[in-house]
Order: sequence, then structure tokens, then C-alpha cells
Amino acid sequence: MYQDLIEKKKKGLKSFAVLLDPDKIDDQKCLSIVRSAEEEGVDYFFIGGSLMTSGDMERTISIIKNQSSIPVAIFPGSNLQIYPNADAILLLSLISGRNPEYLIGQHVVAAPLLKRSGLEVISTGYMLVDCGKPTTVSYISNTTPIPYDKPEIAACTAIAGEMLGLKLIYLEGGSGALRSISGEMVEQVVQNVNLPLIVGGGIRDAETAVKIMKAGADVIVVGNAIEKNPGLIGKIAAMKRELNASQEKNH
Repeated sequence: MYQDLIEKKKKGLKSFAVLLDPDKIDDQKCLSIVRSAEEEGVDYFFIGGSLMTSGDMERTISIIKNQSSIPVAIFPGSNLQIYPNADAILLLSLISGRNPEYLIGQHVVAAPLLKRSGLEVISTGYMLVDCGKPTTVSYISNTTPIPYDKPEIAACTAIAGEMLGLKLIYLEGGSGALRSISGEMVEQVVQNVNLPLIVGGGIRDAETAVKIMKAGADVIVVGNAIEKNPGLIGKIAAMKRELNASQEKNH
């Protein structure tokens, strides 16, 4: 999966990931979303949530793998969310915060399980941005998000992540964010690091998704909005295809 991201970045091609929280969807809704994603050419599924109270992540992953060829990456909320039936896991280090548990602590506990799992482990600099309201991520991780209007802090944090040897940068507004990451913040991060950039949180329509892709994001992630309106998959996927076709034509 990581090699796929790198190759797309070299070509200037954008990717679209659908984030599914097993707590928020039942089997029927999962199947519907997966079939639509397969038809529309979604690039990745991210599976996870900050809390797991009633959902069955392993079952959700199995449903996707049985119905689709789209790669599945675990987007873990804790060290309990490790399931070998996925393809990869984003090993998130919360570099925007100062809580050692989410920088390295939970990773140490998870490391032996990850090593045995056979999952592709992709080390990811996870950066939480204040996008209008407190989120589950900020509460659970007990960290302060990067201020919305401080793109320079985001850029410096991303540079540090790259220098530490992380493979991806993930700018996150949090589940249910009131607004998306700003185009200015995306641009500043892209100008300062060479890593693939994932951007998620607060993307509720295709226009916002395109704006963030044009600002430089390599992957845009949409979760809540698709759970509420699965038809959004087709709209975002169509605009992504249009952007990529234009990029390939120019090269």
C-alpha cells in the first residue's frame, strides 16, 4: 500500500479513502458502501474509531475483503485494534500532541502483536488540528490540537515527523469537525515535506474534497459524511478521476 501511495505521489495522482467506523454502521450499510466504493473506484478503506463500544472491526474488515479488491488499512484508536485480516495499519504517532502514550507508549505494547500480524505497518505522523469543536480524539488522547490559523506550526511539526523517519503525514480535523483543514495549512505542509499527505475531517461535499486535493493533499479521507450520505462517494470519486485525468494529460 505504501509503495502504491509513493508511486501515485510521483505522478501527481490523487487518492480517495473511505473511513468506516464499525460502531456507526451495520452489515447492510457496510455492504452498500463497499459496493458503491468498488463501482466508483475508491482507492482505500480506512477502518477504525477512537472508541469501540459495540462494533466488530474484524467482521467489518471481513465484509470488505469478501466484497471488494480495495486495500483495507486499520486506522487504530488504540493498541487493541490490530486485526491480521486487513492489508495494512497506519501506525499513528500523535506528533501534534505531547502525550507520550500516543507518541510511543501504546506502540511499545502493540509492537510484538504487529510484528506477528503480517500487516504492512506504515509509520504515520498524526497531526490533530482544531477545526471548530472538541473531538473524541483530543479528549481520549488528552492533547491540544494545532490552532486552525497556525499553518506554520503544522508545517514545522510535519518537518519534524519527516526528519524522525515517519513515512506519512496525516492532517486530521477529527470526527464530526465543523470545518475541514484549511487549504493554506495543506499548502504549507506540502511545500515543506516530501512525504505523502493524508487529509481528513470535516469534508462534507465534493467541492471541499477537490479544494483540499488541489491544495496538495495526496489522499483525502471522508467518513461521517458518507455514513450519512453514501451518494457522496460517486460525486467525490468523479471529481478525483477528473483531476487525475487532467494531471495525466499534462504529463
